[in-house]
Amino acid sequence: MSDPDGAVPSLEDEDGVLAAYRQHGAEVYRFALRGLGDPGAAQDVTQETFVKAWRNAARYDPETASLRVWLFGIARNTMIDHVRASRARPWHTSLVDPPGMESAAGSVEDHADTVLDGWLVEEGMRRLAPHHREALVQTHLLGRPYDEVAAELSIPVGTLRSRVFYAMRALRSAMDEMGVSL
Repeated sequence: MSDPDGAVPSLEDEDGVLAAYRQHGAEVYRFALRGLGDPGAAQDVTQETFVKAWRNAARYDPETASLRVWLFGIARNTMIDHVRASRARPWHTSLVDPPGMESAAGSVEDHADTVLDGWLVEEGMRRLAPHHREALVQTHLLGRPYDEVAAELSIPVGTLRSRVFYAMRALRSAMDEMGVSL
């Protein structure tokens, strides 16, 4: 897997972390800002994300997920840690805008999980054979009836059902390879 520009920076040295930050730092910051609703906290989470990526560079496997997906996973966990820490230190909430913290507490887990889950499913779908991917998209994502899709693809309904079955199995396997439990 590689990033859109084709280069996957090595996170084991300062130059690699800087290159990764240049490629993905703004996106990670916006992700944290949407989840937390606090620019200062979003900056802290972004910084901590890249520090954790640098410290755990040896754990990154480009065959499992793109650098972007890996960084967003770290950011999501860091955001959750940030919210939990703020709940554990109630005196700290009086130092920042309490309404912002309250909204962040509810939105981090819901919104962050939804965004990350979407990316992970998209990555898993990319790993499927084209005929399996098409069968899943048409029947599950678009909700079209099996007989209609089978007629459009000029295949028997039983063949379409088999493709969907094997596509789901392959998708589960791809998600397992990425370390995601369904």
